[in-house]
Amino acid sequence: MKGEVKRPYRSTRRREQAGETRRRIICAAHDLFVSQGYGRTTIAEVARAAGVAVETVYAAFRNKPTLLRQVWYATLRGDDQDIRLLDRPEIRAVLAEPDLATRLRAHAVALTPVFRRITPLLRALQGATTSEPAAAAMLAEFDQRRLDAAGHYARAAAATGQLGVSEQECSDILAATMEGALWYRLVEERGWSEERFAQLLGTMWVAALVRSGPVDGSHRAGA
Repeated sequence: MKGEVKRPYRSTRRREQAGETRRRIICAAHDLFVSQGYGRTTIAEVARAAGVAVETVYAAFRNKPTLLRQVWYATLRGDDQDIRLLDRPEIRAVLAEPDLATRLRAHAVALTPVFRRITPLLRALQGATTSEPAAAAMLAEFDQRRLDAAGHYARAAAATGQLGVSEQECSDILAATMEGALWYRLVEERGWSEERFAQLLGTMWVAALVRSGPVDGSHRAGA
């Protein structure tokens, strides 16, 4: 009877320990991929940096490409929960804003930490695409998901009736400025604060995308 009482606790504790081990491995792999490159990083090095056995890494992730994919999405999302950015509360709150100009400025603020997290890994993978198929595949998947997200945001923007450009042009502009390069040039290279960067990005989006003048339901961009 006593064993039955303790069993749920032990099971929960094991899950927590396994989750913590996965997080340590992901964090160690991320730091090594960024600092020395994806191609030059071995599973043995990841295991050593995470303080676990090599077999533990293989048991959790099977191989290095699978580990890379988990590192990528944990970095993009900010945690290891399998919830895409579009479904996160902060992005859903942005898309619920009815005024498009206000929405775009809030969206720039919400995405700035994403750029901070993902850009170092993105640049590391870009340097490995010619020799590492897994890096090239990961970047191709990122590009496709970025385009899909931009299309989603553009459709939501068009639904407000406040776009000053076509939905397709809106999608193109958002996709081109959601890749992280602008964040890197201004924040990393030029020393801008993230607040200043977010303000600029929001201002650019508003200027490029939002119709000036009064808005009414009978006049929509692209109609």
